Amino acid sequence: MHHSDESNTDQKGTVLAETETGSHSGVGELAGLGRDADVAARFLASLDPSIVNEPITKEESRRILWKIDLIILPLLALSVIISAVDKVIISNAAIYGMRDDTHLVGDQFSWVGSIFYFGFLIAEWPGNVLIQRLPLRTFYAFTVLIWAGLTFATGGTNDFASLASVRFLMGIFEAVVFPVCTLVSAMWWTIDEQPIRIAIWYNTLSSVITGLFSYGVGHTHSTVAPWRLLFYILGGITTVWAAILYAFLPSSPVEAWWLTDRQKYVCLERVRKSNTGIEDKKIKWYQVKECLMEPRAWLISIFACAINIPNGGLVTFAAIIVNGMGFSPLDTTLLGMPTGVIATAWSIILNFVASRFPGWRCVLIVLAIFFPMATAILMWKLPSDNKLSLLGAYYAFYSYWAPYTMCTSLPMANTSGHTKKVTLNAMFFLGYCVGNILGPQVFRADDAPEYHKGYIGLLASLIISAVSIAAYGFTCYWDNAKRNKLQGGAPVPQTEEEKTREAFSDMTDREKPNFRYTY
Repeated sequence: MHHSDESNTDQKGTVLAETETGSHSGVGELAGLGRDADVAARFLASLDPSIVNEPITKEESRRILWKIDLIILPLLALSVIISAVDKVIISNAAIYGMRDDTHLVGDQFSWVGSIFYFGFLIAEWPGNVLIQRLPLRTFYAFTVLIWAGLTFATGGTNDFASLASVRFLMGIFEAVVFPVCTLVSAMWWTIDEQPIRIAIWYNTLSSVITGLFSYGVGHTHSTVAPWRLLFYILGGITTVWAAILYAFLPSSPVEAWWLTDRQKYVCLERVRKSNTGIEDKKIKWYQVKECLMEPRAWLISIFACAINIPNGGLVTFAAIIVNGMGFSPLDTTLLGMPTGVIATAWSIILNFVASRFPGWRCVLIVLAIFFPMATAILMWKLPSDNKLSLLGAYYAFYSYWAPYTMCTSLPMANTSGHTKKVTLNAMFFLGYCVGNILGPQVFRADDAPEYHKGYIGLLASLIISAVSIAAYGFTCYWDNAKRNKLQGGAPVPQTEEEKTREAFSDMTDREKPNFRYTY
């Protein structure tokens, strides 16, 4: 993969660092940014000249990237897996007796699935503001600890009211998971590096963990009901994970105890060319307004909503759908495992392809959506007694996850200004919430077990997602063309000091004439 931070070589083969902002005078210029400087700018301004004057070689940059991948990537990936297991496990709990023990009737189980995302929805904007205002590491670890406690509490519920209440609260405290992971990705990896790594941490391997976990618990002979035991064990695992996050996940590269000052400097220089800044604690309301007034922000939020309607439906009803095909509860837990492998593998493959074809991301997303559209039609039209074909179509439908992960790096890559990034992050995940709220509602009790109307709903949502992401890509192309025309066909040349000053200032993408959008 080509990394934008890599150095060039002259004709004699001498390594010449692309980033020469290490001159002391250039770093000193950052001090003049004052309150507009983010934490990265303030750190750079305080560094000893001997640290910043040494050129950054390709080998050094690669070593740092490897270290980041080994530490940050597993922290994000396992956080997503654990939070997803919290949500997905309710599907297996349903076939292990939870619906009977909590006396759920009619469409109450659908509402148990949806109400989680009502909590998610309510907490999304406040959560993003708190991410900006509070130390990220402490805040994130605290929220993980709270949802560990709520996982324990889920195992103790006895009726719809208590189950719905706990799931609502869990949605509130899990609302920060994806925004935190997305912001952390923007802090540590370049725009070129983000897609494949987001595809890795934004995985669906929770189905494998959930399947094995549920299958094992299903063979226990405890006096505790199997579905309750699922939540008790998961709560203990999540508690341990909160401690690990607090120990190893820094609030920014500047605060990473496992990096030297030189390594921190290299980390910041690597992402400088993204031109999106790192972190700023001051909320700037003009940036909020600017974000809300942009059609592009709404288009990508609509996409996030539409593409997640299938996700919301399948998270809640996956095991029930497979069980309804005629498989036993224990077999159903194992048959759910391939879905995560299929979704994750397809996602990584397509994100790798997208990284090789810059400027074609949105086109590839639209093409990728056609495949789950075809499988939704198959699930809708195949006869119910052809369960192997239905199961195959069901597995193939999980390819819907790849278009979503291909899109998740775009909001941060195409936004500068920390408050604007936080605002767009909130809008994007609000769309995610609404989609997941609507998802369980397309599967109605009177449509079971074939759920033909549900599959029609999934097909419609995929069509909307394809149209919205195509329109988003066009706006990015159009804005880039306008900027190129105004600047004579290319970005205005800047000195390294000017590039650094602009990159680590807290200006929005509109305020940076040389900013170009990724699509």
